[in-house]
Amino acid sequence: MNYKIQDIEKSFEGKIVERLGNNDYTIKINDNEHQLKIITMDSKGIEFILDKNYHRAKYLEQSTNEMSLVIDNVPITLNINTHFDKIVFKNSGSSDTGNVQLFLKSQIPGKVVSIAVAEGDSVKKGDVVCTLESMKMQVAIKSHKDGVVKTIKVKETAIVAKGDVIAEIE
Repeated sequence: MNYKIQDIEKSFEGKIVERLGNNDYTIKINDNEHQLKIITMDSKGIEFILDKNYHRAKYLEQSTNEMSLVIDNVPITLNINTHFDKIVFKNSGSSDTGNVQLFLKSQIPGKVVSIAVAEGDSVKKGDVVCTLESMKMQVAIKSHKDGVVKTIKVKETAIVAKGDVIAEIE
């Protein structure tokens, strides 16, 4: 997942390279490997050791695009995955060739929080069709093309998996 600190133009890519057990990990941030040990983690924050340095992060609030937190007593706001819209459209049936699929698919697993359209409604590419909650974040699932909603395949409170059909758009 990409993270971008507000007002800083650099973004970075982080991933787990190896799970070493006992809450120890080898992680990669951009091209550099680091050693990570998670001391405690809950819904309020995380304490960890990164490359032999202790850090504490407290979560303040989180939305689809941003996360406010305090790391080592310094408040920051992160822009989460600055290319999220491109990922959503790529994984919901859109393609660069203009050959757009009929079905709008979920690009993430989650719980349906709300449905913003009804069958028969006209939608434009980028209009919100429904909102999913995943990992305590609300993610807007947007139409991958202009058209008319033929059928809605989910109901509020339903659980969807990645790749499940959300709606059929003609």
